[in-house]
Amino acid sequence: MPTAKSRIPSITFIRKIMAVKTFQHVNYLWDENKAAELAGDEVSLFLYRSNILGADLRITNYGGGNTSCKTIEKDPLTRKEVEVMWVKGSGGDIGTLTRKGIAGLYVNKLHDLKNCYRGIEFEDEIVGLQLHCLFDLDSAAPSIDTPLHGLLPFKHIDHLHPDALIAVAAAKDSRAITHAIWGDKMGWVPWQRPGFDLALQLEKCLNENPGIRGIVLGSHGLFTWGDTAYECYLNSLEVIEMASEYIAKHEGKDRPVFGGQKMDSLPEAARKKQAAQLAPILRGLMNSADNPTSKMIGHFTDDERVLQFINSHDLAKLAPLGTSCPDHFLRTKIQPLVLELNPSANLNDATAVKVMLEPAFEQYRQQYAEYYETCKHPNSPAIRDPNPVVILYPRVGMFTFAKNKQTARVASEFYLNAINVMRGAEAISEYTALPRQEAFDIEYWLLEEAKLQRMPKEKPLSRKVAIITGAGGGIGKAIADKLAAEGANVVLTDIAEARLVEAHATYGRDVSTFAVCDVTDSHSVEAAFEKACLEFGGVDIIVHSAGLAISKPLSETTQEDWDLLQDVLVKGQFNLAKAGTEVLRKQGMGGDFISIASKNGLVAGPNNVGYGTAKAAQQHMARLLAAELGPEKIRVNTVNPDGVIVGSKIWEGKWAEGRAKAYGITVDELPAYYAKRNLMNEIIRPEDIANAVFALTAILDKSTGNIINVDGGMANAFVR
Repeated sequence: MPTAKSRIPSITFIRKIMAVKTFQHVNYLWDENKAAELAGDEVSLFLYRSNILGADLRITNYGGGNTSCKTIEKDPLTRKEVEVMWVKGSGGDIGTLTRKGIAGLYVNKLHDLKNCYRGIEFEDEIVGLQLHCLFDLDSAAPSIDTPLHGLLPFKHIDHLHPDALIAVAAAKDSRAITHAIWGDKMGWVPWQRPGFDLALQLEKCLNENPGIRGIVLGSHGLFTWGDTAYECYLNSLEVIEMASEYIAKHEGKDRPVFGGQKMDSLPEAARKKQAAQLAPILRGLMNSADNPTSKMIGHFTDDERVLQFINSHDLAKLAPLGTSCPDHFLRTKIQPLVLELNPSANLNDATAVKVMLEPAFEQYRQQYAEYYETCKHPNSPAIRDPNPVVILYPRVGMFTFAKNKQTARVASEFYLNAINVMRGAEAISEYTALPRQEAFDIEYWLLEEAKLQRMPKEKPLSRKVAIITGAGGGIGKAIADKLAAEGANVVLTDIAEARLVEAHATYGRDVSTFAVCDVTDSHSVEAAFEKACLEFGGVDIIVHSAGLAISKPLSETTQEDWDLLQDVLVKGQFNLAKAGTEVLRKQGMGGDFISIASKNGLVAGPNNVGYGTAKAAQQHMARLLAAELGPEKIRVNTVNPDGVIVGSKIWEGKWAEGRAKAYGITVDELPAYYAKRNLMNEIIRPEDIANAVFALTAILDKSTGNIINVDGGMANAFVR
């Protein structure tokens, strides 16, 4: 068996002087200085190569593909030198791969698996046996693709899913096209589900064609290699570039791309408007009251490549075929739902739109059930959610829905890859999808099911979207932090853009978005909800935390003071409730509206006529809304803070001076004063208010019309 010290000559065809680094169809990202820092550490160079390959979505998408390298290590027991392969572990992503995400295995033991292999019908046994091959006991779980790397002799190997290569792999005459592009320098193996037998086929292909630079996997992807991390990287890029150039040369030559344009896209602003209005309706159509995991988070794109596909003559032919690469349809389902909805339809009439669209959703679910029943095996896992993941809306764009924003976004990216594949395959030949049985055997693979079962338990607010006013800081930001930490997507709104930008930056990708919003302006509020629907598909939790405080006696309270308090606190809540309820009703899934009011709405005190009156109006409006919206399972509750001095924005202005004057103390004495006056002698912080909001939205799901005081216990504010 070849070792890391002795290689089959395999890449002598690569340019001896690798000076040509200009590529038209992929990004050359190799940094000589960075590589020099890692020189001598093959594993670090392999990780670096993986990360820059994963940075280009044309090469491979999130979680797709895998990479490896082989090194000579000292066996901890025998102290002899052994060959070890380091490979991406199960469920990892090469773009973000670190040492924690790789597995280290003895190469000779991987070859010894041949002695245990009982045939393709016992394929899954090998996955468990791979654990006996581990060299590094801190390894990530080895993936099903591990033997595909282990049985090939090369020091560095890339298994990628480039759009151009999958287009070649998914073409009707894939093998002939492979030869037309690379001659005898590329191997080809027909479609086979990943596993040990496919590894044996790759080994056989190499043995029969010892001078090849890589192998095309039918309907699947690409294997390439090299004796150094750089040679492997360059080989991968060159192979992808050659396929891309071949496709570009043929695209549009014999017939227009996708058969030509059938219809025009709406203008961009109109597309965004339509998408924002339709998204919550689509979200509601997929939700089942009996199945909490049917609630989805959405993503929308009107990328030019998407529009080219959905507006084309070939949409009707290609969309039902489904995707080809397993990595694609595992995330997108086997085929999309194409909406037959006039983009000029009145989407404000949600009931009428649902009536128009429900038959299409029902047909999709029935077809998926038939697919399952036709293809299932006696030991297949139970049928999963039969709703579509990808929804195509001609002239407007593409929606994707999944359990969280990242999964929905990645599904969108994968379907865009599938569009690229279909376009490329149609340019050079004819696109072919996997047979339905093969697709089912991947989708309902017991190993894939086991991976799903290992996923961590979802958080309490998973699959929910919250919009919070006044979220640029103080109580609003604390609420957003808490809801996000418990799994929700959060839409931050505030009148101050700088605060929003700063607040938004504290969250990771796919968690939050923001909209500058003046709650006194109904159009501004509606725009914020449109942003929420466009980004996440809808809204479930609405929190009115925007506010200000003015503490003056009656004689000093001006008309401007009164109007400002009424506008921000009361009118703002009305605007938020009106626009938010429209979205909640489109979804038909209930929801939560939380008013952040104040103890001052219940307790009469001096120098507080404007603020106290506005807070009382907020509280009673919440009661009225609870009575009206309860039958629709829209819960409306109030949280009453008191004395939130530390971390609250309203104490940064003259409010603190006014309250100190009212109580005959100094501003510096306020925190201690407020803590001592409540029954529990507690300082109340923004985080305490956030906990109350969390309780109302995640735990008290049968409570509405309530007031929760978060004040440490103020007897004169007890509601009963």
